[in-house]
Amino acid sequence: MTKYPRLLVISYILGPVLIILTHLGVFLLFVTGLSWMSILWGVALYVIRMMSITAIYHRLITHKSYQAKAVIKWVGSIIACSSGQMGPNWWKSHHIQGHHNNSDKPGDSHSPHTPFKGFKGFLWSQFGWLLSRNFFPPSLAADLEADWVMKTIDRLHFIPLILLGLISFWIGGLEFLSAFFLSTVILFHCVAFVNSLSHIFGEQPFRSDDYSRNNWFVALLTFGEGWHNMHHAFQWSARHGFSVKKGKVVYLIDPTYEFIRLLERLHLSSNLKLPSEVELLQAANSISKEKKITVDASS
Repeated sequence: MTKYPRLLVISYILGPVLIILTHLGVFLLFVTGLSWMSILWGVALYVIRMMSITAIYHRLITHKSYQAKAVIKWVGSIIACSSGQMGPNWWKSHHIQGHHNNSDKPGDSHSPHTPFKGFKGFLWSQFGWLLSRNFFPPSLAADLEADWVMKTIDRLHFIPLILLGLISFWIGGLEFLSAFFLSTVILFHCVAFVNSLSHIFGEQPFRSDDYSRNNWFVALLTFGEGWHNMHHAFQWSARHGFSVKKGKVVYLIDPTYEFIRLLERLHLSSNLKLPSEVELLQAANSISKEKKITVDASS
């Protein structure tokens, strides 16, 4: 692992510290309760921040499954930082080096199958790895490190989260602050479900050399990220919502992809990468190369 400068180590360690504090902040709910307005505030924060993680951090910055204007990357990254998901440079580096390059193998930073299995493996995958040396990526992504804007956002990743908490308090006092804490904690665990539940439960319509699965429950919570087996088969795809049943391609609900399409209609995104139906069927677990490939004309 690269030896990080002391200030960068401190900056990164603030990530898990703030996530722990948001978990403790949830207990404030027992004092304030939640009104409908504060619930709506928490839901809005969840939706906006989850989409910034799925569409910007994951599919744009990390896997480059489409192209977008620089301002989309900047604004999306700042919003993602406000979710407590660290900065873009850390996120991409950790996701590629700590997960995809060694998925469910000893080098995977947060697999539910290694170094532990069963319920202990689930807990490790869900949050335990945050408090270990696995938290630091082996190195940081060179392309993002060369971009001074993204590098600055990455190093100051903790500021948007703190500011959003202060804004919540300013808008509605302790009650809205409680909603902010609850929204942040739920979002954190729903993102973590992609690492844990989507490597334990679900279907494997596509061939992969790991335990990744299409999990409809996680896909619902994470706007399409739970179609995880498909993502591992086609990491570069802007759409994750694909499966194969009875020799035909099935199109699954994928809100993140629809958001990317909206950006495209607004001329804010372009060059969306998608596998063809032939490619999907060739990668399917249930179809041998000798079988005639058929495709579902309805989409």
